[in-house]
Amino acid sequence: MAVGARPGHGEPEDRPERPDPAVAAMTSDPAGQPGPGAEGEDGGSEKGREGQENREDRENEESGGDRDRNQPRSFWKELPLLIGIALVLALLIKTFLVQAFSIPSDSMMNTLQRGDRVLVDKLTPWFGSKPERGEVVVFHDPGGWLEGADTPEPNAVQKVLSFIGLMPSAEEKDLIKRVIAVGGDTVSCKEGGKVVLNGKELDESSYLRPGTVPCDPAFGPVHVPKDRIWVMGDNRQNSLDSRFHMELPGGGTVSNDEVVGRAVVIAWPVNRWSTLPIPATYDQPGLDKALAAATPGALGLAGALPLVLWRRKKRTVGHTAE
Repeated sequence: MAVGARPGHGEPEDRPERPDPAVAAMTSDPAGQPGPGAEGEDGGSEKGREGQENREDRENEESGGDRDRNQPRSFWKELPLLIGIALVLALLIKTFLVQAFSIPSDSMMNTLQRGDRVLVDKLTPWFGSKPERGEVVVFHDPGGWLEGADTPEPNAVQKVLSFIGLMPSAEEKDLIKRVIAVGGDTVSCKEGGKVVLNGKELDESSYLRPGTVPCDPAFGPVHVPKDRIWVMGDNRQNSLDSRFHMELPGGGTVSNDEVVGRAVVIAWPVNRWSTLPIPATYDQPGLDKALAAATPGALGLAGALPLVLWRRKKRTVGHTAE
């Protein structure tokens, strides 16, 4: 027996050390998986990076969708809408504002030549404006003026484009002439002479075709009825105007209701571009003398009416007092 040794107690046996609970808790997660130790630390950080990348991808997709919604639509997707709007506007302009007409004959030379395109003002008639002397106007056939005339039949495309105003009118039943006299005027012309309007000779040299005779054949005097006009072409020897339809209803005159509008400008061809103003001869003094002569009578009647009424009232009061 060894000195100092107790009976039954030998040297302590080699036993495995028990881990510290605090250290075990740091190195393991509740599921028993390695925690943020030497080996588990890389795995956890890798999963974190993957999650962050997935979140960034979702954010990019969402922001990309917002950008797509905010971006303007393709031009080719917008084109049908733009064409539709343009056609509607063209139709409205043609119906209410201006319309293009093609000159089919030589009756208005040299002011207008065959093939010219003119723009006709259709707006002012909507506000009660009536044709005036000297204007070049487009009007519908009053009946019988174009009888027997050779009018070309437009094809389907021309009809459609004409309807919406993208081509000159395909309606060949329209005529274009110059207004010489309006309702209330008296117009006449002797062979070889000048047109006489309300007793005043017209100087038409600024618009008649050179070499043309103002009156051939002679006519008149014609008293133009109210709300009607007397029209003539600028190429007097080649114009079937009011002079040649005096046997028809209206005596060769045209109703204001048949007037489409006033031609204001030659729009095509470009080298013929010009406006169509009223000639100065229609501004000469005395053309409205018939109206001026009627005005004093009308004013006198208007002034006498109150006086007559006052006298009748006074006489009635006198008889009542008696």
